[in-house]
Amino acid sequence: MTDSTNKKQNLAKKILLGLSAVGPGLFLIGYNIGTGSVTTMAKSGAEYGMNLFWALVLSCLFTYVLMVAYGQVTLVTGQTALHNIKNHLRGGKILAIYILVAMIIGEIMALMGIMGIVSDLLQEGFRLFDEQWQVSTFSITLVLVILLYLLLWFGRYQVFEKILTVFVILMGLCFVLVFFLVKPSMASIVGGLVPSIPDKPGAFQLVAAMAGTTCSAAVFVMRSIVVAEKGWNVSNLKQEKRDAAVSASMMLFLSAVIMAVSAGTLHLMGMDLTNTVEMISLFEPLGGKSAAFILILGITGAGLSTVFPIVLIAPWLISDYTGRPRDIHSPMYRILGFIGILFAFGLQFMDQRPPAMMIFSQAFQALILPAVAIPIFILINRKTLMQTHLPNKTMNTGIIAVILFGLVTGYFAIIELI
Repeated sequence: MTDSTNKKQNLAKKILLGLSAVGPGLFLIGYNIGTGSVTTMAKSGAEYGMNLFWALVLSCLFTYVLMVAYGQVTLVTGQTALHNIKNHLRGGKILAIYILVAMIIGEIMALMGIMGIVSDLLQEGFRLFDEQWQVSTFSITLVLVILLYLLLWFGRYQVFEKILTVFVILMGLCFVLVFFLVKPSMASIVGGLVPSIPDKPGAFQLVAAMAGTTCSAAVFVMRSIVVAEKGWNVSNLKQEKRDAAVSASMMLFLSAVIMAVSAGTLHLMGMDLTNTVEMISLFEPLGGKSAAFILILGITGAGLSTVFPIVLIAPWLISDYTGRPRDIHSPMYRILGFIGILFAFGLQFMDQRPPAMMIFSQAFQALILPAVAIPIFILINRKTLMQTHLPNKTMNTGIIAVILFGLVTGYFAIIELI
């Protein structure tokens, strides 16, 4: 065996060790940067260019703050989020049930939108490959549902984490390649850091959706669960912060790339995003069919990386609330997983375009943010619970800022949803 071969193997081992060290972060990137983020960021870029970039930056910053807070409380107490809310807060049972139900409803709507978008894109991919291939979106959804449920039936958390890692890397590479094909204006990206909301219908909903898809209540509750699944404890506090920083930074980078790509194409052409397939058709003139295939792979990877956590969210939350072991091979997990994945067919029977459903579901998520930000502020400052691991002033200021941000974006969501 040559020295160069040994060096390559050592490099591969280092990369794998590095990825395993940020397992929860990669899991949450895969969960967070799904078709909801793609649709929201693409629609924002199409309609307003980079004008709402500031909302994305704030959302990712606040996402980091709450990920650290939820992870820290879990590592110190050894208990997951809903369990702590239920047992250590006055009225915690009612609040925990509200969070559980609201998150499941929001994720079911998101799942319908995700599978609608993925099936539309794969149908377009078949058409690009061969005009004679007429594959229905129902058939595509059926095949995906069967494959995903088989993985759920036979798989383990560690398997899901590895699959999501592959999807995240694939998604990131695809969007970065498309970014360099489009070459958006850096001046417009920098200009978008100045806070402003365009005086146009739907602008408030997009800000709320951006907060809902990035600074999502589900991300923080799931953060608590995946940190526990990783087997980390109080000795991993520094690692948990580093992991959260990687996760939030990658969320910002990938979301910004998607927004910039859309701003550099759809916005310059004066087009709104009503159908994700419209976005694909724009890339054929830019880079031929290969560019369109790259984008299809990226968005499909984003969508499928989100499906695993969504299907698991109901049984995970119930285990979290009741304190039961998280055994994905138990009857409860398999039955609820089966029921959950059936909602993938939702848009096959509804007269609703997938992007519209995704924006609605993400705006709905913004309504739950204050319900998870306020409890963690109380819990992380409770000395009997946290002992010597109380937060510093910077952390407390950050959580208060998240609470205010959640109230404002929740108000935006209510305005638009009503």
